Amino acid sequence: MKKFPRNLQQKLDERKQNQALRALGLSYSDQVDFSSNDYLGFSKNPDLFQQTHVFLQEQGFTTNGATGSRLLSGNHPLYALAEKYIAAFHQAESALIFNSGYDANVGFLSSVPQRGDVILYDELCHASMRDGIRLSNAKSYKFAHNDYEDLEKQLNIYRENANIYIVTESVFSMDGDAPNLEILTQLTQKHNAYLVLDEAHALGVFGEKGEGLAQSQSLHHEVFARIVTFGKGLGCHGAAVLGSSELKDYLVNFARSFIYTTGLSPHSIASILIAYEHMAAQPSALNELQQNIAFFNQYKMQLGLKPIFVYSKSAIQCAIIPGNQKVKNIAHQLQQKGFDVKPILSPTVPEGQERLRICLHSYNTQQQISALLDEFLSLL
Repeated sequence: MKKFPRNLQQKLDERKQNQALRALGLSYSDQVDFSSNDYLGFSKNPDLFQQTHVFLQEQGFTTNGATGSRLLSGNHPLYALAEKYIAAFHQAESALIFNSGYDANVGFLSSVPQRGDVILYDELCHASMRDGIRLSNAKSYKFAHNDYEDLEKQLNIYRENANIYIVTESVFSMDGDAPNLEILTQLTQKHNAYLVLDEAHALGVFGEKGEGLAQSQSLHHEVFARIVTFGKGLGCHGAAVLGSSELKDYLVNFARSFIYTTGLSPHSIASILIAYEHMAAQPSALNELQQNIAFFNQYKMQLGLKPIFVYSKSAIQCAIIPGNQKVKNIAHQLQQKGFDVKPILSPTVPEGQERLRICLHSYNTQQQISALLDEFLSLL
């Protein structure tokens, strides 16, 4: 076997020295789940699993996998059915399914903003958005996190450019906080800009039926494009870009992560459709999740822990514990007590912003939540 390149080995060694080396571990345990993004418990719901198989049989689909790009042989009839349903659910003109949220963000941001355009993005945007921006021919500049004075200052600087795209998330994956969408939509109107909103961690969490943050605030019609991801609240796989029919046509023609990849299988598309229908018809899991979020925040305040947590009304709650080794130690001790929580280390987050990331779910009990916070307090 050819020797591993020295410069790559040096990068691995640096990660080890900084206590930041990533490694794959088992994703299933008997610990109480406070780490997964399965907010509504759909991924482990046997009824949804069975309904998907029944639906496929009733529709007469017997293929196990896709056979090519959707522009070739992979565009089976279930896609049209699912995209129509998703668009209607989100009150959008159209929906285009991608294989993952990463593919959707990279495909959209690398192809839509053009040379001469400007992308203004929140400094804490997800890596998938930053990768898509890096591939774009447009110029890009970050603005301070949820800082609308900084954003408007840059909007004034680049107002002569052809088009300005404001890119942000409705729930930030590493902080759990949210932007002020009312201010953002006002700025887009004032400066004739285009708002692009990643709703990955808001789908299944906000809204009467889990529609996401923009719809819950009746501001979705002011958003140029929404990206919804199914691997979190819906417990399945894939994503969709919501927008106008012209945007869908454009992405089908120019988004390389859509064009040059094998489409999702019929089973995957059926899983998405069944999950959406279940979320719309039975909001009990959503209600339980929202109650747990409220209880977590109340008990956190009761214990005096509020100052070390990032402000969040979402399912993601983060306690800032600076230092890779320190946060790893606390996470390990909590895991030994039976709580599945994960430390988030630098360089995933900036140095000094290492944190314990706690994800809440509909199936967590208030007793489990209070026990976790009690144990966490004892370790500080």
